[in-house]
Amino acid sequence: MIQVLGGSWALLLGMFMLMIGNGLQGTLLGLRGAIEGFSTGELSIIMSAYFAGFLIASRYAPRMIRRVGHVRVFAALGSTISAVLILYPALTEPWAWTLGRVVIGFCFCGVYITAESWLNDAATNESRGKALSLYMIVQMAGIVVAQFLVTLGDVSGFILFIIPSVLVSMAFAPILLSVSPAPIFTTTKPLPIRQLVDASPLACVGMFLLGGVFAAQFGMSAVYGARAGLSVAQISLLVSMTYVGALVLQFPIGWLSDRIDRRWLILGLSGVGGGAALMAFMIPGHVTLILVSATLVGGTSNPLYALLIAYANDYLDREDMAAASGGLLFINGLGAIAGPIVVGWMLDNVGAHGFWAFIAVLLLGLATYAGWRMLRRPDRGVEVGDTVSYAPVAATGTAVAAEAAQEVYIEHEIEQMEEAQEDAA
Repeated sequence: MIQVLGGSWALLLGMFMLMIGNGLQGTLLGLRGAIEGFSTGELSIIMSAYFAGFLIASRYAPRMIRRVGHVRVFAALGSTISAVLILYPALTEPWAWTLGRVVIGFCFCGVYITAESWLNDAATNESRGKALSLYMIVQMAGIVVAQFLVTLGDVSGFILFIIPSVLVSMAFAPILLSVSPAPIFTTTKPLPIRQLVDASPLACVGMFLLGGVFAAQFGMSAVYGARAGLSVAQISLLVSMTYVGALVLQFPIGWLSDRIDRRWLILGLSGVGGGAALMAFMIPGHVTLILVSATLVGGTSNPLYALLIAYANDYLDREDMAAASGGLLFINGLGAIAGPIVVGWMLDNVGAHGFWAFIAVLLLGLATYAGWRMLRRPDRGVEVGDTVSYAPVAATGTAVAAEAAQEVYIEHEIEQMEEAQEDAA
């Protein structure tokens, strides 16, 4: 781990500051939009725009990197992010914020793709798994720290928008001034969606539903908090607990997924997360219950993301596994675009606690579908000991990180098979 930090500290430090900036702007817009009198429908479209930009960039950012290189793309996208963050409080119009969120989503996706390919190239086969784990921890830690910073300033002013702009600008200094050479960029072409659905309907349906859950957590938590009458500190704690739960439970659930039938784990996790959201819906206004529910929803939904990728890979050939990650993340992105819009409708027609009703419906729907698939396919066709290893992947990452993580675990399994063959010989 020390060796990984020594070789990638500049990139990890830069990404930490970037995630603080991204975490700040997501919460700030929800709070500031309520102050400016934006309707819930307008805020839901604004929040959805980020995921639309993210999905567009997942297709076009790799072309930009191949055309002009990592450094130029990194610098151009970073300066654009910094400029948009400053413009938010200056142009407090729904159309301007929607356009800004599309641009921000596009730029952050491009930055993530660039950083993840850089990190993947800089790491060795032996250190790549640790490097990706550190990267995931840094991402979540940055978002949690951002929520603390929200409580230190006035949401109605300019300072809290200037801070993420400055952090984003500073984030590129250690990265661009480091001695690490820019890698040759390559990406895997995703598998056709039809082939993914045929291989694992449960993984595809689950990734679409989780996209809506993630969009609600990352995009609409602040809007919900403002509608529910929570204080800025309580809203910040709400968002933080979502990611703390994800960070704490990711690795234990990963350990368990390699030892039991993954369909039972998918059913159980989605049931627990959906049940927690249902409790928050049925008993609104209880802050402690809200925070516990946020922790459980975050702690179950984020590991489900990596679990569904691993489950799909159980039914794919090894050479298709990396490509499948890109296709599954695309499906997840489609769900994420629709999520905020549906949540906005729920907030207007059900009330503030409709936020939890939306999450409960998605997660309990996933649990129900998992149970139905188990009845349709009682014999999963893959023995527990023969499953592909669970690869921890953050939902904030891109297909580059998912592919790299999967390749690490495939290489690890191949090494174990070769060692077993040598011992048998």
